[in-house]
Amino acid sequence: MSDPEAPISGAEADSLQEPQEEESSPAEGSTEDPEMDFLRSLFARMQGLGSGPVEQVLDELSLEGMARYMQSGDCKNIICMVGAGISTSAGIPDFRSPGTGLYSNLQKYDLPCPEAIFEIGYFKQHPEPFFTLARELYPGQFKPTVCHYFMCMLKEKGLLRRCYTQNIDTLERVAGLQEEDLIEAHGTFHTSHCLNFLCREEYGLPWMKEKIFSEEIPKCEKCNSLVKPDIVFFGESLPARFSSSLRSDFPRCDLLIIMGTSLSVQPFASLVMKVPPKTPRLLINREKTGESDSLMSFMGIGGMDFDSEKAYRDVAFLGSCDDGCLALAEKLGWKDELVAMVTREHAAIDAAEGGGASASAANQSSGDGEKGPVPEQKDKPAEQTGAREREKEE
Repeated sequence: MSDPEAPISGAEADSLQEPQEEESSPAEGSTEDPEMDFLRSLFARMQGLGSGPVEQVLDELSLEGMARYMQSGDCKNIICMVGAGISTSAGIPDFRSPGTGLYSNLQKYDLPCPEAIFEIGYFKQHPEPFFTLARELYPGQFKPTVCHYFMCMLKEKGLLRRCYTQNIDTLERVAGLQEEDLIEAHGTFHTSHCLNFLCREEYGLPWMKEKIFSEEIPKCEKCNSLVKPDIVFFGESLPARFSSSLRSDFPRCDLLIIMGTSLSVQPFASLVMKVPPKTPRLLINREKTGESDSLMSFMGIGGMDFDSEKAYRDVAFLGSCDDGCLALAEKLGWKDELVAMVTREHAAIDAAEGGGASASAANQSSGDGEKGPVPEQKDKPAEQTGAREREKEE
């Protein structure tokens, strides 16, 4: 769910505690501490002890350059980092867009602050607002977007190593990604657990859906305690698999694709810095994000760099996530295949559900206001930015 993310991703209130990573041991075979690696790199760069210029693997800082790299044979392990921006064209509201975002439209719940609806302490005392909202946003009422199916296509072509998602809408799973393909950093509605730590009984998606749509507050059948979907609330730890997987995935990453996220909430935002220094990074978003501040840029570390003279690996496509994926698919020669996949899978969802609400979801506006499951490109392409591209234009 502009850079919409799962509930946790909208956190901006200082009074709410950001989730912390659970303690977990490094991935099997790993003997390095990521924090120590970062500190060593920082110290080396500050002392001018780096190993010299970093290799530039892209022949051009543009979407075309990214596509050629993806087809070069050297790009074999793609990681996608996604936020709620990939789901807005499905009809799911984002969290922070002024006026239309979820946090702008919670007045009816009489909350002390918008974020309280996803704060674990408040939820335990007042679960009603969350479950009322859950009826409006519950998985199964929406179809995956072009962006979701693009990631499935990456998997089919043997290029996707993992998708790290902030979203809780489960649309990655609906589109066809399996549990081993996903790191659901902010949890999922797919399972639920009793909050009584002596019980922790697990419940599946159908059980929770029945409770929510019957307007019951879900209570454990064994101990009568409150049951909560396994999404990460403020004040809760991130899944242990988040930490263990990133230690094995990111050092092997050949291309990082970031879509529909503001990269403003830690620890998820820091993942852009965990890929090797030469790994290209593609941002598909309505606005640039994840950029370094001036101090970090001066030291040669930090976030993404689209515009400086030192830019060598970062490219931004500014527009909707669906349009960005269609544009990249076209450069790769995959567009017809992607459009056919979306049409076929949406038809299958309609057939399985008997139309009705599903057909209505198919007519949700895309991010650019067009109708239908596959938004077409506008005559004027979305902005693609990169140092070399600007030099060519000049």
